[in-house]
Amino acid sequence: MKNILIPTDFSENSWNAIEYALHFFSKSSCNFYLLHVTTKHNLVESGILPIHNQDISIETLTLPSKKCLQDIIKRIYESFPKNPLHRFFAVSDSNYLIHSIREQVAQKKIHLIVMGTKGTTDLKKLPIGSNAGNVITKVKCATMVIPENAKYKAPKEIAFPTDFSIFYRPEILQPIIDIVETNNASVNVLHVNRNGVELNDDQQKNKDYLDDYFTNHNHSFHFLTNTHLEDAVQQFVDDRSINLITMLAKNLNYFQKILFHPTSNEISYYKNVPFLILH
Repeated sequence: MKNILIPTDFSENSWNAIEYALHFFSKSSCNFYLLHVTTKHNLVESGILPIHNQDISIETLTLPSKKCLQDIIKRIYESFPKNPLHRFFAVSDSNYLIHSIREQVAQKKIHLIVMGTKGTTDLKKLPIGSNAGNVITKVKCATMVIPENAKYKAPKEIAFPTDFSIFYRPEILQPIIDIVETNNASVNVLHVNRNGVELNDDQQKNKDYLDDYFTNHNHSFHFLTNTHLEDAVQQFVDDRSINLITMLAKNLNYFQKILFHPTSNEISYYKNVPFLILH
């Protein structure tokens, strides 16, 4: 039984993430925890809670979100055929988002966080929205980020960008194997080199390990030379019809450039392709 946490702000964008998760795990036994986090500070900023009422009780604040969460569960039952493998739980909390998600991950033994993102934020001009960005960098749990334009397609072609600079332990890679076996998918390991420099000994060892690890599954290695990493990823996504990109959060060089690079009109993968971030 997998435990899946889906933070929601009741937007259509977060509903899109819920839809994706239900399709993605349609054949798996899952507990889905739908989480909404309310804070007094956010309610005052949005004008929902007048400044002079800041002493209002937390119980009162969470009442509307509990009703909205029940409405989402009702919408799930109305929109999807009944799946005996799926159970849904509404979780309403009042805390800072990251603190609340960390608590839920620990208490519920969460295997995966699934959350939507609106893509580029005007404030920071980052491909990944600020909430999703904070979760994938500050919460040590595998996280799937669903862009607002991403609609579910069975993940048959998985891109795995890496610079081979770190050793991937088997437990870190297990989520990829789960997806490959469930969907009969292929793993496309992608290495982008600016100057065509050959791998050093440590990189070669890590590459050989990945080759051994995926030996019983469809996988391939691809080497591109490009001065701009994100351009190479875009080309690869287009050429190979990639429908899932997976990365390790610890691989900061690739991670920062691919997910948090300033936007460009030519780069669209972060708007259309889900990311699976491993920790």
